[in-house]
Amino acid sequence: MRTYDWIIVGAGITGAALAYELVKQNFSVLLLEQDKISNNATCYSYGGLAFWSGTTPLTRQLCQEGIARHRILSTELDADTEFRELDLLLTIPQDSDRQAVVSNYNRFATPPQLLTVTEACELEPLLNREAISGALTIKHGHIHPAKTAQAYIQAFLRHGGTMEIGRVQQLQSISSPNDDLPTCTGVKTTSETYHSSNVVICAGGYSRQLLKASGIKIKLYFTHAEMIATLPVDLKLHTLVMPAQLKRFQLEANSTKSDRPWEEPGNQPAPPILDPGVVQFLDGSLRWGQISRTLTDPFAEVDPNTSETALRQSIGEVIPAIKNIPGTWHHCLVAFSQDSLPLIGEIPAWQGLHVFSGFSNPLVIVPPLAQKFANFITGKDDQAIAQFQPSRFL
Repeated sequence: MRTYDWIIVGAGITGAALAYELVKQNFSVLLLEQDKISNNATCYSYGGLAFWSGTTPLTRQLCQEGIARHRILSTELDADTEFRELDLLLTIPQDSDRQAVVSNYNRFATPPQLLTVTEACELEPLLNREAISGALTIKHGHIHPAKTAQAYIQAFLRHGGTMEIGRVQQLQSISSPNDDLPTCTGVKTTSETYHSSNVVICAGGYSRQLLKASGIKIKLYFTHAEMIATLPVDLKLHTLVMPAQLKRFQLEANSTKSDRPWEEPGNQPAPPILDPGVVQFLDGSLRWGQISRTLTDPFAEVDPNTSETALRQSIGEVIPAIKNIPGTWHHCLVAFSQDSLPLIGEIPAWQGLHVFSGFSNPLVIVPPLAQKFANFITGKDDQAIAQFQPSRFL
C-alpha cells in the first residue's frame, strides 16, 4: 500500500487550498473528503473577503496578501472563482447609538464610511428604511466559495495529487520505546487505511470530534450555523448586507470561557444568536442567515422549521422583499478558536499530526496561510505560522 508524504482530512476551502500548496512543493498528497457531494461550511458561506478588517500588523498583512492572492487565483487555478469587489452595507438598527457603532470600527485597517438612512437606501434600494438608523459601507471582496474550493481541488489533481472519498474514523499511530511522543502514521476510514508521514486535520467544525476520538484534546470549537439558500431569482440585490453589530464573535468569546462544557455532548455554553445578513451570487441566487448555536454535540439536531421561521422574520425586517422568496434551509458546522485566530501547526505531544482549522473568518486569509504553511514545513521560517501554533493555548 502506498505511503503518502501528507494526508489532508477535509476538502473544504482550507483542506483544498493546503493540499494544492503542498503538492506544488512536490510532496505526495492524499486529500480525503467524507461526502461525495460536499456539505461543509464552505458550501454555505456568504463568500465575503474582508480584506479591510485587519486589526494588528499581522492580520493586516495577511488580509492584504489574501486579497492579492484572490485577484490572481482564477488565472492560477485555471477556473473562475467569481472574484469581484462589491459594496458591503453594515446596517445599524433604529435603537442603536450610531457613533458608538462607528467607534467600534476605528480599529480596523480601513474603517467603513458612515451613511445616513437616505444614503444607505440609495446604495441598497431594497432596504427597509424604517428598520435602520444608518449604515456603514466599504468595498468588500467576494468569491463563490464552493467554486473556489473546487478550483483548488482540480488544480491539485492536475499537479499529481490524489483525492478519495471516505469518512475518517480514527488516526493511526505508533509509539517508539525510545521516544515519549506518539507518531501519527495515517488514518482509518470506514473502508480503507491510508498511511502517511504527516496528517493535517482540516475538518472544520468536525476537527475537535475527530481528534477526541483518538484521545486528543484541543482548544478548537464550533458553532452550528443555519442559513437559507435560493435558486436564481429576478430580484436584484446591489450590496452584501450584514449587521454592523455582529453577535457571532461575542458568542464565540462567551462560549469558550471554560473548556469544561465542551468536553461532553449535550451542552450549550452560550445562548444562540441571529445575525441577519444576505448576499446574492452572480447567478442570481441568494444566501441569507445566520443563526449560530454553540451545541457541543456536532451531530445535534436542530428544528429546521423553527429556524427557518426565525431567519425569514429577521431578514424580512431589514429587506422585506426577501422574506417570502422560496429557499432551502441548510445547516453546517463553523470552527473557531478561543482568540479568533486559526490553529495552524503540529499538535502538541504528537509527531506528524497537524491542524489547519479554526478560521472564524477564513476566506480572505486561507490562501496566503496555506502557502505559508507549505513553505514553513520545508524549512522556511514564518512569523504567522509560528504565532498560530496550537501550543499557544497550553
